[in-house]
Amino acid sequence: MKSAPFDYVRVGSLAEAHAVLAAEGGDAAVIAGGQTLVPLLSMRMARPKVLVDIMRVPELAVIVAENDSIRVGAAVRQAELLAWPELGASQPLLALALPWVGHAQTRARGTVCGSIALADPSAELPLCLVALGGDVVLSSKGGRRTVAADDFFTGLMSTDRRDDELIEAVRFPGRRTSEGFAFREFARRHGDFAIVACAAVANEKVLRLAIGGVADRPVARDFKGLDGAALDDALDAFASELDARDDLHATADYRRMLVRKLGRTTIEEARRCRA
Repeated sequence: MKSAPFDYVRVGSLAEAHAVLAAEGGDAAVIAGGQTLVPLLSMRMARPKVLVDIMRVPELAVIVAENDSIRVGAAVRQAELLAWPELGASQPLLALALPWVGHAQTRARGTVCGSIALADPSAELPLCLVALGGDVVLSSKGGRRTVAADDFFTGLMSTDRRDDELIEAVRFPGRRTSEGFAFREFARRHGDFAIVACAAVANEKVLRLAIGGVADRPVARDFKGLDGAALDDALDAFASELDARDDLHATADYRRMLVRKLGRTTIEEARRCRA
């Protein structure tokens, strides 16, 4: 199937992108890597009147380490972040999770912010953003605002972004002293969407576990001073609260089991990796 007709605008600046979005509102769609949007266009599941291509905006194509965080612009491809020389030292969780994002071919085109914008509950990058407590920088003709990851993802492929806004960047907190990280995922095949994915961040005070692929968005829970049977009970309660559902890939009971087992493994690995 071919896409419905649309106008195409390749912008060269943020101001130009903001102007188009302000004029077109919900009839416009921002395209960067296009790894999800292009198939949706082809199946006519998305029918924008205008496509706004932001990949030629210079200030969106940079990765910047600033104020103990990593700022990733909207035109940065997933492969570029994975190849960034400072990634392993600056944020190990991203270095662990990015190889699980699709395949080398899709990472070469797909953007980091595009994955955040799509808000698929099984996707690895939204999960990491929630696990780390990062935020999303949104901008429009009216100004700029920053939204915490926990507030940005509002439901199944639904976010707090307004029609006249684009995601200018996402910010991942950098590694802090004595933090350990772990990432685990279970899927039918490597590169498929996760049936359950787990991201853990451990420090001397708290253990934060985020789960993807179960609820309608990534969900994180903080565990303090729990181990042994107490941790098992807490994970069991967490799994039960995630509103898992049966689908073609797994039953709700199977997903809850994975949260308990895979979650425990991820927690133990994060604790061992504390530096």
